[in-house]
Amino acid sequence: MKALRVLVGAAGVALMSMGAFLLTDVRDPAGVLVWLGGAVLLHDVVVAPVVLLVGLALVRGGRRGPVRGALLVAGALTAVALPVLLRPGRTANSSVLPLDYPRNWLISLVAVATVAVLWTAVREFARKRRRP
Repeated sequence: MKALRVLVGAAGVALMSMGAFLLTDVRDPAGVLVWLGGAVLLHDVVVAPVVLLVGLALVRGGRRGPVRGALLVAGALTAVALPVLLRPGRTANSSVLPLDYPRNWLISLVAVATVAVLWTAVREFARKRRRP
């Protein structure tokens, strides 16, 4: 488990470094700061409390962690996808948003739910094997 944490931590640091590098090319840093501040407020005021309350209400026992993790990831995916999901419809230039973003967002949510279910099943299986 420790190796997995180190690997995930290293991947996170690499992605943050790439993001910091990409920020050097931004033409409107104030707009980026406003967007990042809004994202932090959305997470801290809406997503996190909702996830904690839903996790508390829906799940009992040791499965609460994976459910909360999946809900947090789903909330983050939704926050990132909101501009595209709430767009007014077809644009004049069809190459601006050429993909079916609502479908892709739903596929992402299904993938997150599948990973959470598999993670819970593997943990439960390992727990049962440890008990005599």
